Amino acid sequence: MKQRTLWSAVLVGALALTGCGSAGSGSSSGSPDDTLVVWDWKSADEASAAYVEAAKADFAERHPDVTVEFVAQPFDQYYTLLGTAMRTGEGPDVMLFNGGGQIRDRADSLLPLDAYVAEDRQRLAGWEAFTEEDTVYAAPVTLQGHPIYYNRALYEEAGLDPEDPATTWEDFLDDCGTIAEETDASCLALGNKEGYGIQFFLSGLGSAVLTPREYDDWIAGNRDWTSPHVRRVFELWQEAGEAGLNNDGANSTALFNDSLGLFEAGEAAHIVGLMSDVGHWKDFGEFLGDENVGVMPAPLVTADASPSLPYDGGIGYAVAKGTAHPDLAADLVRSLTSTEALSAFHADAGAIVSDTTVDVSGGGPALAAIVPEIENGEPALHVALSSETLELMGRLSQQLLSGSVSVDDALRQLADSDQAS
Repeated sequence: MKQRTLWSAVLVGALALTGCGSAGSGSSSGSPDDTLVVWDWKSADEASAAYVEAAKADFAERHPDVTVEFVAQPFDQYYTLLGTAMRTGEGPDVMLFNGGGQIRDRADSLLPLDAYVAEDRQRLAGWEAFTEEDTVYAAPVTLQGHPIYYNRALYEEAGLDPEDPATTWEDFLDDCGTIAEETDASCLALGNKEGYGIQFFLSGLGSAVLTPREYDDWIAGNRDWTSPHVRRVFELWQEAGEAGLNNDGANSTALFNDSLGLFEAGEAAHIVGLMSDVGHWKDFGEFLGDENVGVMPAPLVTADASPSLPYDGGIGYAVAKGTAHPDLAADLVRSLTSTEALSAFHADAGAIVSDTTVDVSGGGPALAAIVPEIENGEPALHVALSSETLELMGRLSQQLLSGSVSVDDALRQLADSDQAS
């Protein structure tokens, strides 16, 4: 396995209600000296309960007099609340991040963890998504990727062979036409209300369009937004909308959890989903039956492309640079990535965890198709982009679907943003 891998008026009330940690500009924000506060969007989930308890128990063995308080924030507001709290010195001690631009853009506010996690580097995978200029700012909890799932029962209903999904884009379009004729389902489930859908599309299909050299250059930061193959990815996004492949109202459909629900309800034949802990094989299997959840490679678009599973470090915990207790906070991060805690997260949530010693192979046919691809997987294309570029790409993706911007204009804007960041 590769080891790469808003409210200014409301904020005061929000912080008062949710609690804040001891991170500040040289002084505590008011939390007791024996308390560490963690912000995330996972700890309130039932499927995460055993994971959180295992991590807290591991930490308590070494620090029995320290209280750990988890504050679950709404994901759709998380980075806005966190960013404002960090700027005002009222943020938590420990916080959860997605890998990629969201954490890299805030690296200056985070504690470098290299000295604390040296013993964990070989056991855990996915570090690159939480690294900026060779410095680690978070420890990975999961590996997150973007498989293309398909509904095997819908394939049978449409007269298609569920054992033989399309391997080229042309054949995929043919299958979508058959599905439209023979069933009431859309070909693709897409939620782009927040602009997240384009991220999944780019990473899920990009390896079938870009050449291996172009792919490597993109990840390395040498992105050519004028490349015909990069242009082709965004053309496919627009063409899929124009051809009616997506569910109705994709721009008003939330990715979490409305588009996922369309696939789970059998109202869409395919979805670019996730591979770990939400919107993944376990969730889909609970609704459709494990036997009906298929996983297919991205259908080939460019002859010399090489489709692969896109994945990176998924989520990871970081420490605020201004915390009054850096050693304790960093040790809590280690507990949150302990083998015992991560084993519980996999067992209950179906998370493909970062710990390479945890066996994640026993979850049914869809997971069995995903796990072997991890070893040869490549970093997800969207994770390499800054949060500013991702935000712009989300807005432009909505305009591309509505026809209010051209592909060329969108690419020019993205190139300017990428260069500036």
